[in-house]
Amino acid sequence: MSAVAFGSALLPFRSDVSVSTVALVLVIPVVVGAVMGGFTAGAASVVAGFLVYDWVFVPPYKTLSVGTTQNWTALVVYVVVMLLVARIVGVLDAARTETVRGHEVMRRVSEVSELLVGDQPVDELLKTIVATAQKVFNVPGVSLLELEEGRLVVVASAGEPLRREELHQLEPHSGLPIRVGTTPGTSDELRTVALTSSGRAVGILAMRGVPIEETDRAILNTFANDAALALERAQLREQALRSKLLEESDRFRRGLLGAVSHDLRTPLATIKVASSTLSRGADLLSKEDTSELHQLIEVEADRLTRLVTNLLDMTRIEAGVLTLHRVTTSVVAVVEDALTAMGAALGEQRLEVIVSDSLPDVAVDPVLMGQALVNLLDNAVRHAPPHSVITVKGDERGDRVLLSVADQGPGVPEGERETIFDRFTQLSTAGRAGLGLTIAKTFVEAHGEQVWYEEVPGGGARFVISLTRHVDAKR
Repeated sequence: MSAVAFGSALLPFRSDVSVSTVALVLVIPVVVGAVMGGFTAGAASVVAGFLVYDWVFVPPYKTLSVGTTQNWTALVVYVVVMLLVARIVGVLDAARTETVRGHEVMRRVSEVSELLVGDQPVDELLKTIVATAQKVFNVPGVSLLELEEGRLVVVASAGEPLRREELHQLEPHSGLPIRVGTTPGTSDELRTVALTSSGRAVGILAMRGVPIEETDRAILNTFANDAALALERAQLREQALRSKLLEESDRFRRGLLGAVSHDLRTPLATIKVASSTLSRGADLLSKEDTSELHQLIEVEADRLTRLVTNLLDMTRIEAGVLTLHRVTTSVVAVVEDALTAMGAALGEQRLEVIVSDSLPDVAVDPVLMGQALVNLLDNAVRHAPPHSVITVKGDERGDRVLLSVADQGPGVPEGERETIFDRFTQLSTAGRAGLGLTIAKTFVEAHGEQVWYEEVPGGGARFVISLTRHVDAKR
């Protein structure tokens, strides 16, 4: 409310109020003016109040003539006091505004830092940097450039993209001037802010215009430092990940060579010896010997075929391109299919099958689950003594069916049981574990099930597959 409005409101009571009382009332528009518009507005209110005070309330009325010394004193005191009040109120209001802005600045810096300190991939971080810069600093467009093979390439942008001539202007050898840093400039002027960390440039932030307020430009400097640190950390993290992947790939290659030499060389050597014997000494072999050699070649060829098929299926599962074809089937059928696939590969081992027809049906991919069981059987044949018993057993436990394969071999040392299913594990007592157990675990876990090792009392090893009972199965 202006001094004129206050004066108009007090005019009907002019004969009832003293000059000093009017001066006190006219303090209000001065304070309001200083709060709303600072010292300048407060001073203007003082001038307006002085004129209203002198014209309306100091005799003689409606003239600027003051008259008595007492009136002069009142007017001078009013002006001095009101100017001091306007100054003090303006300073306090400016301090309050600066405090509020300081809190806002800190909040925005904190938000910017939180956006950048998260563990984001490099591509996502680049998008976050430019989007945050445009939003926080309210500029038309922001682009982030990186140096690739001697050229600056835009890797992320938000808002208005860089024009072709601006990209040319940014080239290191263009010879065209460009503003750098956060010094004041026009709202549409292109400038660059370097993102540097550890003494090296990790990128360049190209902005069309910079913030007007000095505090915002200070925030921009802080933002550039935080963005550079976050980008460098993300790049180092990806480099470390690539190095780890290369190491893992190299380890996988060495392990695969070892597994191939173990799991493929023995069957191939057997096939080679049998076929050579047949081709060179066919006339010296009996009919029974010839039949045995042919059967041996067939068994080892089937083993090689199973191994190659398993490897291909395992690779497809790990790549996410192999779909399970679940059907409701009996546990007996899964076991019979696996035993049929093993065929003569069971050799001289005695087989004991304890699987009841009353076991609940299970919903599995019969091919993959059968291959998993074949691998457990093959593992038992390899590590069991000749003419020993291999036991295949099915049990029901709650809502699950447990299918186990037990042998009377040396078992697995306690310290190696945690890694028995790991790829290419080297065991101290039974040689290399090879690929069989790893493949079995991959096929079982693809069903969302589990497979584990148990020690057999009296010696031997037992591998157990856990299957979920089909919901519609009936006993």
